[in-house]
Amino acid sequence: MNNMAPARRGLTWLGLAAAGVLGARALARRARRMELAGAVVVVTGGSRGLGLALAREFGRLGARVAVCARDPNELLRARDDLIRRGVDAVTIPCDVTRPAEVEALMGAVVERWGRIDVLVNNAGVIDVGPLDTMTLDDFDRAMATNFWAALHGTLAVLPVMRDQGLGRIVNIASIGGKLSLPHLLPYSASKFALVGLSEGLRAELGGDGVLVTTVCPGLMRTGSPRNATFKGRHRAEYAWFSVADSLPGVSMAVDRAAQQIVRACRDGVAEVVLSAPAKLAATVHGLAPGLVAQGLGLVNRLLPGPGGVGTRGVPGHQSQSAVTRSWLTALGDEAARRHNQIPPRQA
Repeated sequence: MNNMAPARRGLTWLGLAAAGVLGARALARRARRMELAGAVVVVTGGSRGLGLALAREFGRLGARVAVCARDPNELLRARDDLIRRGVDAVTIPCDVTRPAEVEALMGAVVERWGRIDVLVNNAGVIDVGPLDTMTLDDFDRAMATNFWAALHGTLAVLPVMRDQGLGRIVNIASIGGKLSLPHLLPYSASKFALVGLSEGLRAELGGDGVLVTTVCPGLMRTGSPRNATFKGRHRAEYAWFSVADSLPGVSMAVDRAAQQIVRACRDGVAEVVLSAPAKLAATVHGLAPGLVAQGLGLVNRLLPGPGGVGTRGVPGHQSQSAVTRSWLTALGDEAARRHNQIPPRQA
């Protein structure tokens, strides 16, 4: 019986230590949390899709939101949408691949509201097709928008956040930045670069009070395939991409994704992988990358081969077929209408 006493004491101390660790983590999370009511948020590529959903969610929580994009008509519709929802919002035309325009964007936001608390680097492009249809220009364009634009935004906003001693930077990468997906090589390469940049920025900027969150979503129902670019057998490429992007269980509702991203930003979380399939893929890839590569090789055999329009890119909305006009894409089509992916004349 006496031999049991040390064991019980050991378990007691172990329990107290575990409770202390959990308590310390809870206190650290609370200390990192940012109050979003009244905060100033900049969302690049915020006129449609995930960017617009994020602007709505930040605004719902009381933030003041500046949205930028290249298309002035999309921006007008986004501004009207946000104002109807009671969001204190401003829309600013900006090509985020041009550093001077990004500097001007940040300057305009500071002039209007006096500060910038959150930057969401969301702007991105997607080219879909086999490697034989991709050109160096496709890789350059993907890097310019998906990687360099995020760096331009970060460098432009950092002086403001450092002066404040507080800030959040949210980089919208992709599960394609964790494992490289066939028929998305320029996209995946640029998202891998963004993940590396984002993780390094978090390590370097924490001491300045600036916390960086890396977001790696899987497929989301944003309606974005309509505005992606498809090559080779573009109708077949658009069919598989838009169907996968629409199916529940495979894709995630964009409103739910936006809520999780905003919560991660508020709490200063380091990384978020969104959707159960994406989490599973990232976990298996981390444990057995060779096995995942073999599996993706099998997937590649099922995807359309080269041919068709070759290296010429065709927008998704010009790549329709009987498959993409069927019930298989109904949820994606609804998301496109709700998230400003379709101009009124097309809707």
